[in-house]
Amino acid sequence: MTKTLARVFAASCLALAPLAAGPAPAVAAEPVVLPLTDAVVALPLAGESRDGYTRDAFRHWNAGADPTDGCTTRGEVLLAEAVTAPAVGARCTLTGGSWLSYYDKVTVTDTSSLDIDHMVPLAEAWDSGASAWSAARREAYANDLGQQSSLVAVTARSNRSKSDQDPAEWLPPAPDAVCRYVAEWTATKLRWSLTTDQSERDRLTELADGCGDTTVTYAPERDAGS
Repeated sequence: MTKTLARVFAASCLALAPLAAGPAPAVAAEPVVLPLTDAVVALPLAGESRDGYTRDAFRHWNAGADPTDGCTTRGEVLLAEAVTAPAVGARCTLTGGSWLSYYDKVTVTDTSSLDIDHMVPLAEAWDSGASAWSAARREAYANDLGQQSSLVAVTARSNRSKSDQDPAEWLPPAPDAVCRYVAEWTATKLRWSLTTDQSERDRLTELADGCGDTTVTYAPERDAGS
C-alpha cells in the first residue's frame, strides 16, 4: 500500500458507520492538479502578522484518523510513511521500522530522531490567515491527515533548522528535494486558503520556474470548523 493510499484508507475508515437517519456525510473535495507555476500564481497575496500567536492555539497531537488504534496523529504519520513497516506495541510504540527523511536524504530507524513537520509551520499558518480561524479549524490543520503533504516525518535536525521559516528563508538541504518541497508547501497553502507575503511569493515564483513540469495536487479543506 502506498503512503497516500494508507492515509486515505485510514481517513475513510472513520466514515464507515451503520446507516441512520440524518444528513448525508460531507463529500471530500475533488483534488485539484495544477502546474507548479500556476499554483504559485493562485496563492493569495497579503501581508503577515504574528500578533497574538501561541503554539498552544493549535491543539496537537490528537487521536488521529482512527481514535481506536491507540496512535496519535504523530504515530499515524509514522505508520503511513514507514519505508520498512514497524511493529506496533502498546500505546502505539513503534519498533523495527525505518523512515527516509526526504529533506536531507537520511534513513532513520529510531522514531525519537524523527519530528513530524507541519509543512507550513504553525506560526506561518497563523501569519497567513489562521489567526482568524476557530480553535476547531486550527486543531484540524495541526492534525491534517487528509493530504499527505500537510505533515511529513523528517529528521529532528532538519525540522528544527527549518523552524517557522518560509521558502524565502529556508529550503531542504538535499538539492533534489527542493521542487517537491515547494510543490508541497504550495499545496498546503492552497488546501487551507492561506496567503503569501511578497518575499515568499517572489521566491516561490523563482523556484517554480526552475522546477520544469512539477505539478501541485491539493484538495481544498472546507469541512473543518471555520
